[in-house]
Amino acid sequence: MIDHFRMRASRRTPAALALTLSLASAASLAACTPGPATPATSAPPDSSGSSGSSAPEGGVSASPTVDVSAAYRTTLADTAGPLRTALDGLAKSRSMKSLDQRLERAQNATSDAVEGLSAATPPPDVTAEHTDYLAALRGLEGDLGTLRDGVAGHSLCAPSAVLARLGKADGFGEVRSAGRDLAAKGDYPADVAKLRTPKEQTRRPANGAFVRRGPRGGLGRLTVKNGGSFDTVLSMVRGKSVVTRFYIRKKKSVTINGVPDGNYKVYYTSGADWEKGSRLFTRDCVFKRFDRSLSFRTVRGATVIQRTIWTISLQSVLGGNATSSEVDPDEFPR
Repeated sequence: MIDHFRMRASRRTPAALALTLSLASAASLAACTPGPATPATSAPPDSSGSSGSSAPEGGVSASPTVDVSAAYRTTLADTAGPLRTALDGLAKSRSMKSLDQRLERAQNATSDAVEGLSAATPPPDVTAEHTDYLAALRGLEGDLGTLRDGVAGHSLCAPSAVLARLGKADGFGEVRSAGRDLAAKGDYPADVAKLRTPKEQTRRPANGAFVRRGPRGGLGRLTVKNGGSFDTVLSMVRGKSVVTRFYIRKKKSVTINGVPDGNYKVYYTSGADWEKGSRLFTRDCVFKRFDRSLSFRTVRGATVIQRTIWTISLQSVLGGNATSSEVDPDEFPR
């Protein structure tokens, strides 16, 4: 989406430029089948006059008895292992694309578990627990789909936010409870929801705090006014490197002095809950770049020195004279 802004440039001593921006395996008992007929042999009549035989007219072959409990345990293990691995892998995501892929993997593993266990025959003493476990898995499958939608819509932007939301989901809690109930009835390996889920947070650095403190020594000045509804982190990029990055709380402003001369591309991200380790907002995230660069120049005369001052207002305005564009989260400079 492209936002439009108003810009008015002027030159004075000091010169000031203004830019306004907005921001189954199934177990079954084998059926018995008749074997080939065994010829009967006559026995001498006994004293009562009756005759006997050494084998029945039609023999029956014996079939091995299937251990239903063992077969059910095998099915649980075959389905629980991939699901546990997929859920544990959510915390290892290092990008939003990876996060979506790992959520999809977990959702598919849950679907496979539902399919496999639906075709399984549980031992009679765990029929109720089996039914509860299946229902919980179906709920978890739906929860994971909802989380994927959140990542796609940028309401969830980091593994910590996804795991916090998963920890509060009904399906995850029910799978944990039902799995423990099954395990308690005969050491059935169904406890797949063992990963730790954090509590949802809203972390906010101080207004003006540097995420990355760039070089000083220039005479340029940049003022950022955040009139939006979310905290923002603004990045000044020269070439391919982030030079300076700082935090602006909503409804606050920050002024950076000593900006060295040069041309800077300016990126900003807004949202809730700034995570220092991943250097991004974990919820309600937006990633944008100003479509024009900011140029800082110092002109030294015999008696005066002219410097460049930029003011950015992070609030959308009607009829603005500058634009910003969305950026792929995985291509956003960190």
